[in-house]
Amino acid sequence: MKLLTKVLAVVLFSISLQAAAQNSDAVKSDSYRMKTFIDVLMKKMTLDEKLGQLNLPGAGDIVTGQASNSDIGKKIREGKVGGLFNIKSVAKIKAVQKVAVEESRLKIPMIFGMDVIHGYQTTFPIPLGMSCIWDMNLVEKATRIAATEASADGICWTFSPMVDISRDPRWGRISEGNGEDAYLGSRIAAAMVKGYQGDDLSKNNTIMSCVKHYAMYGAAEAGRDYNTTDMSRVRMYNEYLPPYKAAVDAGVGSVMASFNEVDGIPATANKFLMTDVLRNQWGFKGFVVTDYTGINEMEAHGIGDLQQVSALALKAGVDMDMVGEGFLTTLKKSLEEKKVTQQQIDMACRLVLEAKYKLGLFEDPYKYCNEQRAATEIFTPANRKVAREIAGESFVLLKNKGGLLPLKKNTTIALIGPLADAKENMPGTWSVATDFSTPISVLQGLKNAVGNQGKVLYAKGSNLDADSMIEERGTMFGKSLHRDSRPKEVILKEALDIASQADVVVAAVGESSEMSGESASRSDIGIPKLQQELLEALVKTGKPVVLVLFAGRPLTLTWENEHVPAILDVWFSGTEAGDAIADALFGDVNPSGKLSTTFPQNIGQVPLYYNHKNTGRPLPEGQWFQKFRSNYLDVSNDPLYPFGYGLSYTSFSYSGITLSSNTIKGNQSITATVTVTNTGNKAGKEVVQLYTRDLVGSITRPVKELKGFQKITLAAGESKKVTFTISNADLKFYNSDLKYVAEPGDFKLFIGGNSRDVKEADFKYQL
Repeated sequence: MKLLTKVLAVVLFSISLQAAAQNSDAVKSDSYRMKTFIDVLMKKMTLDEKLGQLNLPGAGDIVTGQASNSDIGKKIREGKVGGLFNIKSVAKIKAVQKVAVEESRLKIPMIFGMDVIHGYQTTFPIPLGMSCIWDMNLVEKATRIAATEASADGICWTFSPMVDISRDPRWGRISEGNGEDAYLGSRIAAAMVKGYQGDDLSKNNTIMSCVKHYAMYGAAEAGRDYNTTDMSRVRMYNEYLPPYKAAVDAGVGSVMASFNEVDGIPATANKFLMTDVLRNQWGFKGFVVTDYTGINEMEAHGIGDLQQVSALALKAGVDMDMVGEGFLTTLKKSLEEKKVTQQQIDMACRLVLEAKYKLGLFEDPYKYCNEQRAATEIFTPANRKVAREIAGESFVLLKNKGGLLPLKKNTTIALIGPLADAKENMPGTWSVATDFSTPISVLQGLKNAVGNQGKVLYAKGSNLDADSMIEERGTMFGKSLHRDSRPKEVILKEALDIASQADVVVAAVGESSEMSGESASRSDIGIPKLQQELLEALVKTGKPVVLVLFAGRPLTLTWENEHVPAILDVWFSGTEAGDAIADALFGDVNPSGKLSTTFPQNIGQVPLYYNHKNTGRPLPEGQWFQKFRSNYLDVSNDPLYPFGYGLSYTSFSYSGITLSSNTIKGNQSITATVTVTNTGNKAGKEVVQLYTRDLVGSITRPVKELKGFQKITLAAGESKKVTFTISNADLKFYNSDLKYVAEPGDFKLFIGGNSRDVKEADFKYQL
């Protein structure tokens, strides 16, 4: 019997080796075919045609029926365009592609990109909201739907995911990212790339992903968009680069250069980033595209004229020029002057052509132009149902004093606030493909939920901001809040009259959709003063008040946390926002979102993040001020809401931590187990979070680092054991020599429902 078992094992091992070899041979064969095809094609290409492949203009001037005779059409016919972005619909894309493959000399198809950031027509929560779900299956599911819809409408390339780590909520584009933590951000980056690209990029319902903005864009000084970034290499490698690397490891097809400078050199011309790290260290095989006019903007940075900066970008490792046409108009001259080489131009051209080959565009240039798919796979009831469910998972319950929530449907509700009946704002920033007639407002959602059981009374209560220009800047791109021109006292009195008739007040206030996003930095990150005055007046009525908070960033909510009994952060949750918010307010969905960013008490604490370093004079926990310690005179060091925080309509308790061993030896691992119990009377979900601390290192180490999490569902009264495995891989970091190492010594391990409220255990690591 033992002999038979051994023979069977040998046979199975042999079969597995053969299968692996066959798979490897298939990959090599595909690569060989691609190389051969592109070799033949490039031998036919003129220099101008090669430079044309590096040119990515926008498509703003193309309208249906005018593709051939437009200025863009002329350039396409001449072989001077490699792709277009922000053109949508099968009809338009098919017409433009037809010019490329039927009227140009070499008939090279174009690639079509779009900012599909958090959904296509079915819009999901903004990425910051999505990151609060802590469920990678749902993240992948949302991006899979986005890819399906975008590809059905002719798009084959998305400028997503944005994985910039940000610890400064003044920066508007924090709304587009996944928060402050490299581990969580890395997990989300990989899930999004997989959702967009699937397992086979040649399928017509997958699209090429483009990770952005490489690199460190989220660390812009003063939280001001496009601003300088400056940091040590140790910090780069440990705290900011991991999510980009995770996307590369997941097979992302393209990378977008960031606007900011790094080490005094704009990222778009930064060889250290684009070649040394991205290609040589990480092994990236795809192509690099600039951000919008990224090459041209280096003139303003002060490193040369357009010809100089275009040459610098190419030599650094940038392959495609978005909008600026610096490559198209200057590289020929730079080649003649020996400032760039033919090999550098050829490599960039090859990488762009390889992307088109992998997408299957040479085999079928119209593979994404299926009218039937466009008619049946976009904004479907099934997709909207998923969007509603995911939106509900993204909400973070920040406060619920006395169990005010969930509300009863057989009651009278006063819905008040400038965001209450504002369906155009529900999708949030970067919702470029959303039909703004389709989102569901909070008012409509509450009415849908209540039906004939109760009453929903409505008043606007205030404008977004007392300054009409701020409101205009915060509601661009067709997202007007329809400013009320009446005196603010009249608008407020109307709201207070409505509130007096109700059992409970729901205040829908906060930011409008374009108060966050690109070029939407804020120096004051509180709720606008006019809305704060409305909220204060509503609280003074004595009616119970529920704050439904709209935001694209962490806000300073110290007064609100002290005076408003219930606060539900709904971010901007997409086309199904209103129904999803009603689901949460009435308890059909139990909120389970957890913060991916720290909320400060005031703006003076920024930047504030959980995984900070200790100082040589740390303030003892629980203290506010001690002289000659690292603290403030006027506010404690504590956040208002810590990273990982989020309440539920039920409650959870954690047992102590049980370790399988107190020592990790070499490549071995240990397990850490806690028992989590639902101590309330409702079913709910909890995100169980694992953190570690390296107590002694060759360089200073953070006070906590997220190393794992599990989202579990518990019925009322139910308990579950949750186990994490910890190995030396979880203890590794980049040391001062930028070597990725795990150092022996003492560690702490923490498990809890957020980064602050945790159980502790100690263990050692030995080589």
